[in-house]
Amino acid sequence: MPIMSLGDELPNFYLGNDVESGNLHDYISGSWAVLFSYPRSFTPICTTELGRAAQLAPEFNKRGVKMLALSCDNGDSNKDWIEDVKMTAGIEGDFPIRMVADQDRQIAKALGLIDLDQPNDVSVPITCRAVFVIGPDKRLRMSMVYPSSCGHNFEEILRSIDSLFMVESWVVGTPADWKPGDDVMVVPSIPKKEESTRFPKGVTRVALPSGKDYMRLTPHP
Repeated sequence: MPIMSLGDELPNFYLGNDVESGNLHDYISGSWAVLFSYPRSFTPICTTELGRAAQLAPEFNKRGVKMLALSCDNGDSNKDWIEDVKMTAGIEGDFPIRMVADQDRQIAKALGLIDLDQPNDVSVPITCRAVFVIGPDKRLRMSMVYPSSCGHNFEEILRSIDSLFMVESWVVGTPADWKPGDDVMVVPSIPKKEESTRFPKGVTRVALPSGKDYMRLTPHP
């Protein structure tokens, strides 16, 4: 199955081995969520990623984003692995991320996360290293899919979530390397006559060699 497309509804998988463990859709329950997918427990890159995610849990919580991590091992293995993650990341107390065991890779297959470029044992396929940002409507709003050899940049994940929140509330776009507080782009669908009412802080135009009037900036709303 190909990887999910933006706008697709996430499959409603169980978060544990039984109905009592709950399912994804109930867990989201009108909130934003981020799902991290890890190829295996007790592997070095996965350990650094999960540790960094746990360190940044207050930032995700501040944004109202629930956190889940999908690991292609059984629940007991994940429990032991979490202790390694906590030690290497300097995390004390309860682990802030909901772990989901996917030993048979059924969830990974449903999400299209099997890595066909990696050497695979047919019975135990290797999965991609993925981040899915899920909206309150349970649909995929953003995805980052890397090979298992490459760890994610978590500052970029948070930056992208901030951008999603921005464009959810305002008809704007965020340019390359945008950070919260920076100017944003007026999207081409907004006509000039509406600029003053939509963007009371003003609009700055960039004069282009083409003479076309499409580069418009406005201060962070």
